[in-house]
Amino acid sequence: MNAAADRLWIGLDLGTSSLKGIALDAGGRVVAEAREAYATARPGAGRAEQEPEEWAAAALAALSSLAATTPAARWGGIGLSGMIPTLVTLDESGRPTGPAFTWEDCRAQVEAGEIAAQIGEAALYARTGQPLDGRYLVPLFAWVLRHDHRRASATALVCGAKDFLFRRLTGESLTDPGTATGYGCYDLRAGAWAPGIAALAGLATTAGRSGRPGLPAVVASRETRPLLNQVAKTLGLPAGLPVCVGAADSVLAAEALGALTPGSVAYVWGTSTVILGASAAPVADPERRCLITPLAVRGWGAEMDLISSGAVVGWLARLLGFGADGHRRVFAAAAAAHDGPVPAALPFVGVGEQGALWDADVRGTLLGLDLSHGPEDVARAMLDGIVLESRRCLERLEILGLPRGEIRVSWRHADPWFCGRLADAGGREVVIGAPLETSSAAGAARLAALAGGAELPRDAATPRRIAPRRAAATTWQRRWTEYEKLLPPLRQLYRTWPRRDAE
Repeated sequence: MNAAADRLWIGLDLGTSSLKGIALDAGGRVVAEAREAYATARPGAGRAEQEPEEWAAAALAALSSLAATTPAARWGGIGLSGMIPTLVTLDESGRPTGPAFTWEDCRAQVEAGEIAAQIGEAALYARTGQPLDGRYLVPLFAWVLRHDHRRASATALVCGAKDFLFRRLTGESLTDPGTATGYGCYDLRAGAWAPGIAALAGLATTAGRSGRPGLPAVVASRETRPLLNQVAKTLGLPAGLPVCVGAADSVLAAEALGALTPGSVAYVWGTSTVILGASAAPVADPERRCLITPLAVRGWGAEMDLISSGAVVGWLARLLGFGADGHRRVFAAAAAAHDGPVPAALPFVGVGEQGALWDADVRGTLLGLDLSHGPEDVARAMLDGIVLESRRCLERLEILGLPRGEIRVSWRHADPWFCGRLADAGGREVVIGAPLETSSAAGAARLAALAGGAELPRDAATPRRIAPRRAAATTWQRRWTEYEKLLPPLRQLYRTWPRRDAE
């Protein structure tokens, strides 16, 4: 048998609630999957922390599980994917100097505003392609510098979640261009760190040379380094197994979905939802609503990240007491709601929203409740709010000149009822592909294969296609108009609404 045809390719995706692992064969088929969960601590309003050592343990456990169910001698390489932006601070030995601040953490809004004011919001976006807020690594470390002197002084390297995992597996500190955008100081045109922006947070762009904490070197997503001998020995993996630097979760989900043709959209459902429109060249947004994201192999993405999506469904499941299989029951309840008037909802139960809205002050709201409404009406109202915010993002892509392509959905248990509403509201065909635990891990495995000289075919399973219904267009246009009338006065109210953290 041809050696290349016998290879297995491994992908690891470091997500918000768990690390997912996948093994693909040379035909692009899934032969094994693994999942290891970890906790998020929320020590205060707007704060979300995780322990990097728990990620490392989860990665080793997932690799061990995959090695137990597949022949490790056939592994050709490991690819990495991870959530961004997430702040990790390490000492000289690579040990964490404190908990990681995940992308859900927005404690550094003040610092983000100060940095943007010093450089100018338009100038900052022109260089980095990012509308900076308190979730990016530069303002987060500025917060550490201001509020946690012990941690700041112990820190030698600032990196992202995936970059931490790459260092733990290979001993080297590297990142890729897509992940680097989540730091807030990556110059897209130069393809390198912007020293002046990094310096505003007390950071150097080269680790270990200035007495200030440094940043990983930026290399191509397909670069590899060998797995540390001790890790390989512990897990029974081949010595020198290549580990691919990888890319951000959104980028590798688009790769796995094949949403790479200009105008096609990757809709990556998770705790938050990435809406990424593919383009051949960088597409700058004059209103700075879209992130400019380098893709892993070629091309660019115009990206928006809805904070209020999967987290909303999880919140509804807990609120409504649905227990086991709660997420599925939320969609089933919403689909069963009566056809009469339902409440209007703003789905922002997280801390603010990004998407195409970019408002840290908005909060979840239900309007128009009466005694006839039950749990199913609340569920439908909230899910329709998510659909409408998705529509806002899709319209933004068209405003930027991208053609109206299909929406390729990454979602293991993609709900056909919800996807039908997404198709109707967005006026685009929705394509539901293979039911993967995580498309990002599959994209990481595909990238590892490319790094190893192999190109895996797309999954052979016939996708489900849901076309928008012409008859529904008028209804969704009316809902959109009503929603847009509702939003401005409530946004104004939230700017003066008392907060728990102000008590």
